[in-house]
Amino acid sequence: MADTPQTALVTGAGRGIGRAIALGLASAGWSVGLVGRTRSRLDAVAEECVALGVDAPVAVADLVDPDAAHAAVAEVLDAFAPRGGLGLLVNNAGVVESAELPFAQDDPADMWRVIEANVRGPLLVTHAVLPGMLARGAGRVVNLNSGAGHRPMQAYTGYAISKGAVARLTRLLDAQYRDAGLRVFDLAPGVVRTDMTASMPTHDDRTEWTPVEAVVELVQALGAGELDVLSGRFMRAGADTPASLLAEADRVVAADARVLRLADLAELRE
Repeated sequence: MADTPQTALVTGAGRGIGRAIALGLASAGWSVGLVGRTRSRLDAVAEECVALGVDAPVAVADLVDPDAAHAAVAEVLDAFAPRGGLGLLVNNAGVVESAELPFAQDDPADMWRVIEANVRGPLLVTHAVLPGMLARGAGRVVNLNSGAGHRPMQAYTGYAISKGAVARLTRLLDAQYRDAGLRVFDLAPGVVRTDMTASMPTHDDRTEWTPVEAVVELVQALGAGELDVLSGRFMRAGADTPASLLAEADRVVAADARVLRLADLAELRE
């Protein structure tokens, strides 16, 4: 795999986990392109990144709009062109339903809003950055995912559907472009205290939260190429660390584990 520039694009970078990831990468010397919907929040994060000694171009866009998404990516890529292009994409931006309801009681329009934001956004942004990564023969993509993508849920149906779809996107990109130098990962952040989790009644009585620093540590390791052997696979902050993942990497790859797939009947008989 060719060398990748220490440049990253983080979506949903104005607050919450996206802000923490952007600042964590900046503290490790990465120049960080900040993309989101609210200019004032992005500008505030950009100031913090610049204070850490890195470039932090800002692009404002609603990422479900194809023209807006491509324009935002182009703006960041132009800024990073002198540095060799984009090395790392972190698809962090996402939403959840407005109400905690089972499917029959939920609003189909609201569920579709969630699916569109959580799937179309990463699809459009990844599609826009991929040509440069493939031309270089190297690049990394981190998709923020969730256990909801493979675990039964009593509510948040649209969110669960969207995360299952993102898991398939991760696996398909790995299958199609691993030999061309792309490395792509599913990273579940656990349950971090954010505006999103604060809006979800299921977390009202929660006393244990995943520290956002655990998410940042994994993103830093992924960006540095330390976990490339696990391309196409799922990991969870708070349960996994770079060290624990590396210790289990050979077994994970040999068993084709940490992916969303059907169990073969022969496996069930063993």
